[in-house]
Amino acid sequence: MKQQVQFRDLGNMRYKDAWDFQENILQENVSVKTRLRELQDSGEIDQLAERPQTGHELLFVEHPPVFTLGKSGDMGNVLMSEEHLAKLGIDFFKINRGGDITFHGPGQLVGYPIFDLEKFYTDIGKYLRNIEEVIILTLAEYGLQGARSEGETGVWLDPEKKGHERKICAIGVRTSRWITMHGFALNVNTDLNYFNMIVPCGIQGKQVTSLQKELGREVDLDEVKEKVKRNFEKVFEVEMVNSALGGR
Repeated sequence: MKQQVQFRDLGNMRYKDAWDFQENILQENVSVKTRLRELQDSGEIDQLAERPQTGHELLFVEHPPVFTLGKSGDMGNVLMSEEHLAKLGIDFFKINRGGDITFHGPGQLVGYPIFDLEKFYTDIGKYLRNIEEVIILTLAEYGLQGARSEGETGVWLDPEKKGHERKICAIGVRTSRWITMHGFALNVNTDLNYFNMIVPCGIQGKQVTSLQKELGREVDLDEVKEKVKRNFEKVFEVEMVNSALGGR
């Protein structure tokens, strides 16, 4: 049987609230793993009728405007002061994922997979490539050829054409005991002017784009969500189940 993933659409949620939401799920799963290790070490695990189990979740969310800087990010890639950003109503957070600076905001699909990779594979590189594949398959359904750029995590259009490289999806993750959090940000109908306030992902001289810009029309965000969900099922070979708590 395929592994099940609980799906929740959180709607529009401030970044810090969604971060805390993810962290709570991650810590619950880490606690399960800790308890399993204790039971194994004590020899009690074979006496259990049912063992504690970690679970998988996929969260979708839209954030009000916010910039997030990864743990290895460079503050020099933020082109405005935190005070000026606050005056513009833009949140700013230094966070514990990989990667550099990125933007989240309305019209962008942000996805947070909270997966136990020990139930798939213990390979972060493969996990990142599989998230990229989900997005590449989704873009293909809109007639766009998404691709990887060597040495740069995320999904691009025309990464090999100097001066025409355009990033459409940023990816940054964290793991603890092989439990993942954070994830991807796919620009659908995103206002790309926000990216002028940063050096996106710390990469100089390359553009950022969106589905809306590439297709020349506004794109139905709910339609994109359904395609991304379906492609997650395909790439990770899982079954999505709408959660009774927050699923839509």
